Amino acid sequence: MADTDDVSARHGRYDRRELLRRAGVGAVSIGVAGSGFGHAFYGPLRFKGRWLKGDLSIIQWAHFVPAYDVWFDKTWCVNWGQKNDVQVKVDHILNTLLPARMAAESAAGSGHDLFFNLSPPAQFEDRVIDHAEIVQEVTRKLGKIGIVAKGATYNPRTKKWFAFSDNYVPDPVVWRHDIWNATGLSPNTWDNVRKAAPKLKASGHPLGIGQSAELDSNMALMSFLMCFGAYVQDAQHRVTIKNKRTVEAVKFMADIYKKGETDEIFGWDPSGNNNFLYSGRGSMILNAISATRTPEDKKLPFADQLYISPIPRGPVTRRGFEHVMGCYTIWKFSPNKAAAKKFLADLEINYKQAFVASKFYNFPSWPGAYPFSQIKKVAGQDPHKPHGKYQVLTVIAQKYTVNPGWPGHSNAAFDEMFNKFLIPKMFAQVSQGKMSAADAVSAANHDISAIYSKWRKAGKI
Repeated sequence: MADTDDVSARHGRYDRRELLRRAGVGAVSIGVAGSGFGHAFYGPLRFKGRWLKGDLSIIQWAHFVPAYDVWFDKTWCVNWGQKNDVQVKVDHILNTLLPARMAAESAAGSGHDLFFNLSPPAQFEDRVIDHAEIVQEVTRKLGKIGIVAKGATYNPRTKKWFAFSDNYVPDPVVWRHDIWNATGLSPNTWDNVRKAAPKLKASGHPLGIGQSAELDSNMALMSFLMCFGAYVQDAQHRVTIKNKRTVEAVKFMADIYKKGETDEIFGWDPSGNNNFLYSGRGSMILNAISATRTPEDKKLPFADQLYISPIPRGPVTRRGFEHVMGCYTIWKFSPNKAAAKKFLADLEINYKQAFVASKFYNFPSWPGAYPFSQIKKVAGQDPHKPHGKYQVLTVIAQKYTVNPGWPGHSNAAFDEMFNKFLIPKMFAQVSQGKMSAADAVSAANHDISAIYSKWRKAGKI
């Protein structure tokens, strides 16, 4: 994914007289139109005639679709801040820096009111508020939360909503139709991917499935495992990685690497597979639609040949994790929890705006915010070729996408395992000939089991 420079956006504060002049008493006093959220938090009429106050600080990633950050910083935050008498400050950092920054703020007991992450931050459950009342308010407005978001942010063991998800991002296969045509195959099954691998590499257009310690490799390889019927944990959050299906999957991917990839896949960061595709060399990657939007924006000569498809079907199923899982958390030490809660509720209730601003990248965590039927219609009107290419995202999001940790919930153990990149390590050790598949799976099982044992003793799973 294409990285952007660090950005810091700071928006001005307006006094009450100016707010009244701009919006009128009625519009301002209720916040974003139709939210009515102040009363839900603080009891009947407690805030009637009063306003939220103070500063609201937010930290989040530099979005891989830059248009989203422009909308969020300069439209959404400005308008919301004016309507709620709150000065909103947004800091953007690279996605790779978010986990360390979150750990630092937790340790210091000081930081931003709202912290955004790209995967469920369950390890910090004891350091954040229970986000249940935000979930309840949004559910009252929009209907049930989506199953992907619930599985990613709710701990059934502790009964706590340890995060609030505003969006999730489908993870399709992005492939060069013109290059694949020469193979007589399409990447609709993993068997086809393996068959096409030597032809693609010989043509100078290898495959790009990462096996490095980074987010994209993590998501792609765990999705690949699920297609073979292999999972890190089961529905009861017991470690299940050590089995013959995992061994089969690791051997299969090592074969794809040897026949159709290059050593660069072991050293990628999250921008690696994107840049590989943008260079014109790559024939296929697993990534979100930033991988197609950037070539469109840059008018690369092959942009119209970039097709989007669901993850290839494996010998057991076709299933994958979302590409990234948008998760906001409010620290227990946040000085402005009231504004943070209302900000999140208003954002999700109005998420149609965010979806459009993200160029179809961010799917709302509540289907009621923008129903799939409407998304499909809007996606079909996208002007880029091939016509209707983005409509398949609704199928991927609805039918093939599950939460991190599926068939269980995301939890602190899965979070720690995920951020230690143990799954990419397992695959890479076999592809690079350092370990046999059986030994690599056993080693991964040993490390993962130790993590799960620690968090089970802590009462989090």
